[in-house]
Amino acid sequence: METAVPKTGTEGKLWGGGNKPLEVSYGKMMMWFFILSDALTFSGFLAAYGFSRFKFIDSWPIADEVFNHFPFLHGVDAPMYYVALMTFILIFSSVTMVLAVDAGHQMKQKKVIIYMFWTIIGGLVFVGSQAWEWKNFIKGEYGAVETKGGQILQFVDTEGHRVGLDEIANPQADVRRQHLEQNGVWYQAEDELPTYTIDEIRSGFAERNDVLIRTQTLTEDGKKTVLSREESLQRLQEDAIGIVEGANLIHNEYGTPLFANFFFFITGFHGFHVFSGVIINIIIFINVILGTYERRKNYEMVEKVGLYWHFVDLVWVFVFTFFYLV
Repeated sequence: METAVPKTGTEGKLWGGGNKPLEVSYGKMMMWFFILSDALTFSGFLAAYGFSRFKFIDSWPIADEVFNHFPFLHGVDAPMYYVALMTFILIFSSVTMVLAVDAGHQMKQKKVIIYMFWTIIGGLVFVGSQAWEWKNFIKGEYGAVETKGGQILQFVDTEGHRVGLDEIANPQADVRRQHLEQNGVWYQAEDELPTYTIDEIRSGFAERNDVLIRTQTLTEDGKKTVLSREESLQRLQEDAIGIVEGANLIHNEYGTPLFANFFFFITGFHGFHVFSGVIINIIIFINVILGTYERRKNYEMVEKVGLYWHFVDLVWVFVFTFFYLV
């Protein structure tokens, strides 16, 4: 007596070979493989950032103080406002991409053109905004002093508001010359000279009784430690060795240089993805205008580039959370 084999509901639906596994085209499957591998790469970067931040949790820069600029509003404290606007623009571009893919399924060429155009504009605005954010981070705003141990000392008034080096420095008559490669040993040029010398800062600070020093060490309530006037004078005289303006891979006026290293690498890597997506979108956009996919009777290329675009949008949500919100 034969035993009846129970039905699973998958009879006739399993992939039996061919170039469309699980009824998905080869191109779309490869895009999913790429997205998966890239997701693992970003996961590794963000995990490394998380571990590093945990190690230096008592001295990590405060995001609200670092990213507080807004275009055409110089001097206005707008913590995270512009970053939030950038995020909204990128997410909105993901919505227009969804609409472009849906229009492609319906073979509506004109709508695909309109929605892809706005997707490209959103991507360009985001990349430009990220470049502007980099420029402000590199340039800095207030400046700081670096100690022998690599710590950062910032200046604040008695109410806790930041004070820039230009408000403290007491310019001296000595003329400083930059060491250029044509007159230097081994033809190596000296780094760009800071705006002020440490002696000019010390002299000016001694005359400003309303200015204190704030270290990069955080208190229990998440605020940076402010020294007394006596401690500030002593720390500036004994430990300060140089001026830091802005941020790069070696120095960072906002705190540990490790923060700047991760910021440049991860946001730059993501920005490269967005820029690449914009270029690919432009190529597909031109093909849509030329009617290439109308002749093929499908808009699968729009759908594939849409998968990539949604991926870079999703990655930014995690980058935004790690760098700006947490």
